[in-house]
Amino acid sequence: MKTVFQNAQLVCPIGGVSRGDLLVEGDAIVAVGNFDVPADAERVDLAGKTLAPALIDLGVFAVDQAACRAGGIARVGLMPDQSPVLDDPGIIRRAALSGKPALWVHPLAAATRALEGHDLGEMAINASAGARAVATGRGWIASAATMRKVLAYARDIGVVVVAHAEDGGLTDGTVATEGETATRHGLPAAPAIAEALAVARDLMLAEETQARIHFRQVTTAAAFDLIRTAKRRGVRVTCGITPAHLLLSDIAMSDFRTFARLSPPLRDESDRQAALAAVKDGTIDVIASGHDPRGPEAKRLPFVDAEPGMSGAETLLALSLGLVRDGLIPIERLFALLAANPAKILGLKTGTLEPGTPADLIVLDPGTPWQIEAERMVARAGNTPFDRLPVQGKVLSLFKGGTLVE
Repeated sequence: MKTVFQNAQLVCPIGGVSRGDLLVEGDAIVAVGNFDVPADAERVDLAGKTLAPALIDLGVFAVDQAACRAGGIARVGLMPDQSPVLDDPGIIRRAALSGKPALWVHPLAAATRALEGHDLGEMAINASAGARAVATGRGWIASAATMRKVLAYARDIGVVVVAHAEDGGLTDGTVATEGETATRHGLPAAPAIAEALAVARDLMLAEETQARIHFRQVTTAAAFDLIRTAKRRGVRVTCGITPAHLLLSDIAMSDFRTFARLSPPLRDESDRQAALAAVKDGTIDVIASGHDPRGPEAKRLPFVDAEPGMSGAETLLALSLGLVRDGLIPIERLFALLAANPAKILGLKTGTLEPGTPADLIVLDPGTPWQIEAERMVARAGNTPFDRLPVQGKVLSLFKGGTLVE
């Protein structure tokens, strides 16, 4: 089957923005730009709408097909914090098949058995079963010796380590970042330096072992400085962030709003500004949703007792497009952060509009206005700190391997 998308505004992280056509044959892109349209191709006139790579959401905590469809996400990197934990090849295989064909799930295997931070997981066996990376999960591996072994083993089998960047010795039992907001509300809080301490240690270990490390979420100026400097030295490090940490400061926790209880917690305004600067200068490689739907039984509790996390898959693109409208980055760079870079980190040959790559595509109208409404979200739960926020940018269609996802 052949399909040609005509009169499209093509957005490619590698090729930039152009006007033209795109031809899909089977499940792959075969031509882009100006070419002779095969007589037997089905024609789809996009009338100037944007055609871009489908998103790859690196580091979700739930397989949520409806939310991913609404958000233009064709692939997710699933964190190992599942029940049961993703530390067994049979469990890894089941997870990898759980969303197909509409959503491809790429499991991240537990770096240590049961994510307990002690004995190494069966990384090689789990990688052969379909794991695209190994991850420390929601927590930090306290033992430097164990983390060093994790990095060295992952280097030997050619996968990246996805790390949580918070020193547990400082953050255990806390729910916020030290500062005026936490003090006014009487919340147990940890200093923001807890993140930089974890990043500094793991960067040194990654440099010594020559392993690849990806910090799933980095949110403080001090940690960005460490990563920026390490990249200049040639350390094989990448890092990500969520729209929440780009757009919100800890003030959003005022009135004990549990939908703003996240992990890592929201930071102060100076760290938020540092995060925006890190997007602009290329220190940040990935923007991900951190999708972690939590129902009322987990959120309608006192702030200290509520579980951290937000539902972010269906709002990821719309919130991120604000960076383009604000002039911080061009739209092709945004799709590098949302698609091409996550693909590269996971070792996937996708995330662009290059011929020969899978036809994972979205049709997008970047200017369509809409309002985020928690109660109307299609995710498993609507726990978002962006309830009632007006946004722009709507996914009109999602194609996985050239097939429309209904």
